[in-house]
Amino acid sequence: MRNAHVDDLVTGQGGELLSTGEVAHLLGTSRQHVVNLCDAGLLPYALVGRHRRIRRSDVELARSGSQRLSRDQRRSLWIGTAVAGKLVTDPARVLTQARKNLVQLRTQHRRGQAQRWLDDWEHLLSGPLEAVVEVLTAKTPYAREMRQNSPFANVLTQDERLRVINNFTHEVNATKVSRQGAQHWTQAEPSGAQALPMATPEDDAWMQ
Repeated sequence: MRNAHVDDLVTGQGGELLSTGEVAHLLGTSRQHVVNLCDAGLLPYALVGRHRRIRRSDVELARSGSQRLSRDQRRSLWIGTAVAGKLVTDPARVLTQARKNLVQLRTQHRRGQAQRWLDDWEHLLSGPLEAVVEVLTAKTPYAREMRQNSPFANVLTQDERLRVINNFTHEVNATKVSRQGAQHWTQAEPSGAQALPMATPEDDAWMQ
């Protein structure tokens, strides 16, 4: 993943190239955090000499990673966050389970796109714990795809998973009621006032 755009980056076809320090300034974070994003595969980069260089367009994509998620993507994020909590509490047990699951998944997916995600997970699981936590809790398109191919099955018990899903559903419904209440309030304003546009409700078809 992290070298997927190397040719474009080096030839300049992908836009302006930035140093990790410049990217850190744009993202409002530390240079080390940018390095962690690169190592986690969350931010494509190329090595120019011995230095990482990141395409500005990829930085902008990372900055827009907080864009609105579909309902099933939000639910996946909640589950990923719960798994991340288990991971930082008991890293040895959770990583062992993930590696066992990864071996089993490789027997089921020997080729194709799924194999790529499994390769990326293998790389992550052998690296810093923070990089794994980043992928489990990030909103970027890459992190979403990785969670859809997660090797963390059975890290949460069935009861824990159901509680996460129930809490997520409660939060979604509470937010929907809050929005409906706000809409009713704006409609009750005097005729001269204009109601703010409401966000489109999430499509229930995304919830399995």
